[in-house]
Amino acid sequence: MSITYHERPGVYSDYDASSVTATGRTDRVIALVGQSEAKSGLYTVTSYASGRETFGESSQLGRMLKLAYQNGAGTVLACPVAEDTEAAYQAAFARIFAEKSASFCAIGSAQEKVQLALRDAVEEASGQRGECIGLVGMGSPSIAELTARAEKLNSERMVLMAPDVYLSGEEAAAGGCMAAAALAGVLCDQSDPATPLNGQVLLGLSGVTAAYEDTEYDALAAAGVTVLECVGGKVRVIRGLTTRTKTGEVSDKTFRELTTILIVDDVIPSIRTALRARFTRAKNNALTRNAIRNQVVVELEDRIAKEIIEGYDHLTVTASTTDPTVCVVEFEFRVVHGLSRIYLTAHISV
Repeated sequence: MSITYHERPGVYSDYDASSVTATGRTDRVIALVGQSEAKSGLYTVTSYASGRETFGESSQLGRMLKLAYQNGAGTVLACPVAEDTEAAYQAAFARIFAEKSASFCAIGSAQEKVQLALRDAVEEASGQRGECIGLVGMGSPSIAELTARAEKLNSERMVLMAPDVYLSGEEAAAGGCMAAAALAGVLCDQSDPATPLNGQVLLGLSGVTAAYEDTEYDALAAAGVTVLECVGGKVRVIRGLTTRTKTGEVSDKTFRELTTILIVDDVIPSIRTALRARFTRAKNNALTRNAIRNQVVVELEDRIAKEIIEGYDHLTVTASTTDPTVCVVEFEFRVVHGLSRIYLTAHISV
């Protein structure tokens, strides 16, 4: 991602990443887009009871809303669509991302064009200080179809879930979007972005339509698909992944773990907010730049204490060489990785 320069005073940011071998926000907002007969528009929902009255208990959007609240959602931006078309969803995305408040967006469509449109929308919003992650499902197509869709999405800001799921008390498969809505609720309620989702139970779901063999799971995980399983009647996430597996045509696992982008979306906005709050009407001189550096150190040390990042390096604060009103802050940080696997090797002597 490259930073976009603006004339408007403010704090702007971008990020890149490299693979190195060596507070969460409880006020997060979820956006949900799904089919409903409710009048088109953007609704701010603060409880399932109010949302049920507006969208109907049996509508796609109403059911997604219920799952989001069962799994921890607080405030939801709900946008009903009358039909499952790209144009309808594009209009919904325009309404949602104009707000710049949604941290996660789950949608009811499994269509490729719609999901690609969501990818473009969340990436554009994230580049304009409205960081957001999209969550989608496909039901239970073939392994090849799932991996192909993940490869097309190929974004650290897109989560593709499989297989299809059953809702508690229902016999028919409900659609992958229901799992997406449930996971959005979990992510909204999660206070530590570095905690992996491995084994996370999704409430309100009673089963999955497919159980994958280890080799099938390996193929899906390599493509960046977040796979669900049902164990003891509980549906849970095997491993939280994003669809970002390539940079250009080169394999790149830097952002494949979902926790990586969650940490980025915790660290960068927190620093941006702290600097914006403290350095309004400040002078771009050495004293101010030293104070800016100190504030960034405070934020980064806080994330180390919370075990969100391992450490940071190369923190510099300089005046721009091309514009004397611009202060440039640069640094590197190392994310805390979740533990996903333990390999045991036993040497037995008799």
